[in-house]
Amino acid sequence: MTQIFGAHSTTEDVLSGVSLKGKRVLVTGVSAGLGIETARALAAHGAQVVGAARNLTKAENATAQVRMDAERAGGTFELVTLDLADLSSVRACADQLNAVGLPFDLVIANAGVMATPFGHTKDGFETQFGTNHLGHFVLVNRIAGLMHAGARLVSLASSGHRFADVDLKDPNFEHTHYEPFIGYGRSKTANILFAVAFDARHRARGVRATAVHPGGILTELARHMPAGAIEAMVAQVNEQAAAEGKPPFQFKTIPQGAATSVWAGVVAEADAVGGHYCEDCQVSPVVPDDQPISLVSQGVRSYALDPAHAEALWAKSEEMVGEKFS
Repeated sequence: MTQIFGAHSTTEDVLSGVSLKGKRVLVTGVSAGLGIETARALAAHGAQVVGAARNLTKAENATAQVRMDAERAGGTFELVTLDLADLSSVRACADQLNAVGLPFDLVIANAGVMATPFGHTKDGFETQFGTNHLGHFVLVNRIAGLMHAGARLVSLASSGHRFADVDLKDPNFEHTHYEPFIGYGRSKTANILFAVAFDARHRARGVRATAVHPGGILTELARHMPAGAIEAMVAQVNEQAAAEGKPPFQFKTIPQGAATSVWAGVVAEADAVGGHYCEDCQVSPVVPDDQPISLVSQGVRSYALDPAHAEALWAKSEEMVGEKFS
């Protein structure tokens, strides 16, 4: 980590001069936004990338540039079917990858949904917690044997984890009033806690895990938000920024948003990012739970990195999906 990158760094900035030939990578959610750029950047530097998506037709059409860049750089790109909201699909995907038996140097759990209307996955879990957390929880644990010493897991989280801690007593909102961003916050906190627990379990064999916040980017992720909601949020953020004498908020480009994922996955030192939360291509400071923080300020809430809390979520997740993972 001799070179310092930041909020404006792009995937090409952080991968400049980096060869990923011989490296094999799994990226979930490659039919839109960050997933496409993450896969493209890695393949363009020679990696063998496996992209997972629910809609393969959409993914095929969306990744034409990924294939072209991979071919030019000596990398490869292939697709597998994965519907994170259906554990039968998740398990089938894991079975397919295990049957191939080729190791992964990097797994990027990128796919997700945000601020969805109240609903349930095929298995009866609240949509956001089930898709963003439990789907990846089962997939990654089932292919953990393919991750050998030196491999890493990058779990896509969000500053949205500040909206809510996980609720282990009522994860499906059976007794709690549902708010879309509370559900999102719970799922993003879960993504961070999963990385903490996975890192604790696998670091002794040289496999590390980290969580990353890509930043504010305009992608399909916001498709469930009502018209004008994003503009209203930005106006509120800018009002607070102006009061603090700070410049107005600016959205990142997609290459800037994907930069932290590839930085944490292949550039940063494993010991520096393992078990941590990263944003703007840096490890984030921990902000005490009782300290005010804006949606766009740097920092991670302490409850999202608490090891005991991570273990409790792991146990609850095993109970919910009906599987035990070491």
